[in-house]
Amino acid sequence: MKARVISRDVFVRSPERGTAVHGASYYATASGVELMSLHGYERRSDVLDVSFVRRSHDNGRTWSDAVEVPTRYDHPEGTFRRSLAIVEVERRTGRLLCIWNEAVFPTDDPLEGMRQYTLRYGVSEDGGRTFPVDQQIIHEGAGYDAIHHLPGVTVGKTCAMIGDSGQRPLTRSDGAVLVPIQVTPAGPDGEYRNPGAGYTYTDCTLLFGRWRADGRIAWTASERIVGEPDRTTRGLIEPTIAELADGSLIMVMRGSNDARPHLPGHKWIARSRDGGGTWTRPEPWTYLDGEPFFSPSSMSQLVPYSDGHLFWVGNVCAGNPAGNSPRYPIIIGEVDRERGLLVRESVAVIDDRAPGESPHLTLSNFYVREDRATAHLVLHMTRLFAQDFRREGAIDWTADALVYRIAVPEGTRHG
Repeated sequence: MKARVISRDVFVRSPERGTAVHGASYYATASGVELMSLHGYERRSDVLDVSFVRRSHDNGRTWSDAVEVPTRYDHPEGTFRRSLAIVEVERRTGRLLCIWNEAVFPTDDPLEGMRQYTLRYGVSEDGGRTFPVDQQIIHEGAGYDAIHHLPGVTVGKTCAMIGDSGQRPLTRSDGAVLVPIQVTPAGPDGEYRNPGAGYTYTDCTLLFGRWRADGRIAWTASERIVGEPDRTTRGLIEPTIAELADGSLIMVMRGSNDARPHLPGHKWIARSRDGGGTWTRPEPWTYLDGEPFFSPSSMSQLVPYSDGHLFWVGNVCAGNPAGNSPRYPIIIGEVDRERGLLVRESVAVIDDRAPGESPHLTLSNFYVREDRATAHLVLHMTRLFAQDFRREGAIDWTADALVYRIAVPEGTRHG
């Protein structure tokens, strides 16, 4: 079944050959249609060379000129890097919350982030124009500081990070802000350890943020959700969370069979019945009928909808993937709010590889939100590697940032 895609337009055009643009738009205030947009340029994997912010007062029909946001500068200990932010209007306070990764890379190798990344948050009272709160996320309590900033995480040895834009915060009924993140595990010596066979290895955890009277946030963390390296070779990555009808939480995570393609490639799920403090053992996520489905090592996003339904956007493939591939088609499906499982008959294709397009096509690294004016779902995504994956011996990153508008069909909703 195909989703009803109303439109697919260029959101930000690539400025030159060899440059991919990644971008998304976010509501800047608790009501109304004022938007802010963040986009950045990628010329190699996992780092953005430069980023920009824009604003719209008419729900994205027109945009202000782009203003550059520094994401890289020289540092005495190497190269400072900052990632694009997760942006969310916190529903109880109306404040705009931004969370992003920061690190100094000694040799500017993106893999150094596995030992270096810290998380920083900003709070805005004026729709993202100013950020009077701009601080590192540091766990409350004795023994935590800018170096040892979260349980089991020490700068230079292990890291905490946002992996992709599907890691959208959620406000719990008691006002706590929940932020799903990924952290690297440590060996007995405290150093980052990759116990799997894949490119990287991470666990997942949930941050709890409680608002202080001064507009700052006090942070703590849940227990870790830990994968098994003989089942998912890169551990658990890029968690996305949602609340079910009974108030329990689910966390859906990227796994991988990187380097061991005989293993089945799935998304993984863990559950919490105590508000996110403790979690069940992660297992392959399944359809409502109990059958697991194949999914490559790619991000996904749980999307709460204003009428109470819950949707999931991600990649599902017909056969067993090989690591990250294939990252197509991209689908939308409904998640049963009672059981937290994907409803098979609701799955609809948003976009897929077209005839003549490269098998390396990537339909991932996206962000989804609901349009307040139309109730459509707005999908921001960059179609990477659609044509020539390599040009003159090097990977060709040329790609525009796109925006899709998707109608949510009544017939796909599971009552």
